Amino acid sequence: MKIKIFLIVFISSFAINVFSQSAQQFVNIGDYKLINDEIIKDCKIGFRTFGTLNEDKSNAIIYCSWFGGTSEAIGSLIEKKNFVDTSKFYIVAFDALGNGISSSPSNYENGPFPEITIRDMVNSQYELLTKHLILNHLYGAVGGSMGSMQVLEWAVAYPEFIEKIVAYVSSPKLTSYDLLWKNTQLKLIETSKKYGVSEKEIKTISDMMTALLARTPDYVNKNIKVEEFQSYLSSFEKEPSIIFTLDNYVAQMKAMIKHDISKCFDNSMGDAAKHIQAELFIIISENDLMVNPTTSIKLAEMTSAKLLVLENNCGHLAVGCELDRCRKKINNFFEK
Repeated sequence: MKIKIFLIVFISSFAINVFSQSAQQFVNIGDYKLINDEIIKDCKIGFRTFGTLNEDKSNAIIYCSWFGGTSEAIGSLIEKKNFVDTSKFYIVAFDALGNGISSSPSNYENGPFPEITIRDMVNSQYELLTKHLILNHLYGAVGGSMGSMQVLEWAVAYPEFIEKIVAYVSSPKLTSYDLLWKNTQLKLIETSKKYGVSEKEIKTISDMMTALLARTPDYVNKNIKVEEFQSYLSSFEKEPSIIFTLDNYVAQMKAMIKHDISKCFDNSMGDAAKHIQAELFIIISENDLMVNPTTSIKLAEMTSAKLLVLENNCGHLAVGCELDRCRKKINNFFEK
């Protein structure tokens, strides 16, 4: 009987611990001053944690969310795909400003939401880590796409804070091609809103443009049969998200457009690279139409970073097409 009671208590405690780790959490970092001197009043940052922090706090890793991503989505990658090993590392997954979970245009009740930058996302995360989770050093950081922009911004903003950084489908600075398509999408949204087009219709067109760039022509031709194209086209006709709304979409898009880790170094990428102390592992997709890999390749050369070039036809979503390979490479990189 005592053994049964012990097992019930143990299992219940384990379940509560797992749930509390992966459950959505928030920290209010107060009136948060952005780099443009505007204020996000009562700024809240969402996050989730996975794994166990060791006694000397030397196994902490942050995972920064991609465009429109959430800590919940990151948790799915961690828990279902073991993308980062939770048996060895304590992972803090962030909800970036503007994603609809942390302070964003959609949930802000103190007037117009200020324009944010990637650096603002990073600075808010630094506040949460140092003042609320009492973590003053990190073993590692991971981020893909817009998440990569955040971890590379971490590398120059707080160069001594993180030992190892993984940036996949990454960019330290957008190329002209990146800026062209992002500004095209932004113009489409802003003009459509101006003329009263519904959010559903705007999002449908925006999602179609994203699909056009997220994969390569070869991938689309091989995986979407012409005979099934109308059905594929109909898949874009869906209700817009109540979390990542169009206003949130625009806020994060504008933040990415302004992204450039060399800004604080007189626009010299060479000087920015010299400032980086973390060991870098950069993963790029050779056929990425959404985030051009050119600037990442140059940064890898300047910092003697470990570089993995994915040569599949999956474009910006190349990591997902070689998930097992990338997971092994990332976990090997983090091996102590």
